[in-house]
Amino acid sequence: MDVQLQELIDKIKKDGVASAEAAAADIIAQAEKKAAALIAEAENKASGIIKNAKTETERLEKASIDAVSQASRNVLIAFRDGINAQLDAFIKTETEKAYSADMLKTLIPETVKAWASRSDSDSISVLLSEKDRKALESGFMSALKEHIAKGLEIKTDANLSSGFRIGTKDGRAYYDFSAEAVANLFAAYLNTRTAEILKNAAANTEGSR
Repeated sequence: MDVQLQELIDKIKKDGVASAEAAAADIIAQAEKKAAALIAEAENKASGIIKNAKTETERLEKASIDAVSQASRNVLIAFRDGINAQLDAFIKTETEKAYSADMLKTLIPETVKAWASRSDSDSISVLLSEKDRKALESGFMSALKEHIAKGLEIKTDANLSSGFRIGTKDGRAYYDFSAEAVANLFAAYLNTRTAEILKNAAANTEGSR
């Protein structure tokens, strides 16, 4: 009886230990599985955070570069416009100075003669500023008397500051030798050259970085 009881006790102990060990192993396996899942989830979240941070960093870097580039363009445009404005003012002033009374006394008769060689004198009209007409009228009347006798008109134009326009009386054709028109021709060329120079300067600056 004592032997059987001892065997029963030993069996209970053995079965209990085996059951406990199995339960422990199951608990450990579940814990390891849960831990692995948590680690994987944490790694995925970390990867997402890093990816989002990298994307945001690249976006901010691009935005910064774009902002600096735009600011640089704005500075160059403002600088170009400032130079062009000064050039335009200088060219206009110098062109008006170039249209001296002596120049106009020679230039207008020669232009009228050249025009008259291709057209009837009675269809020609010369437009001058009021001040130039007063200053020049007596000076080139004799030079143009032949054309004036044939119908050449010499009139004033309030929109002219210096220089002259010559054309047909009906306005169908004319040449503009006003100081403003000539200055605009020079300015258009110089403004284009200024833009080209600044463009090359900007390109060289970019290349030296």
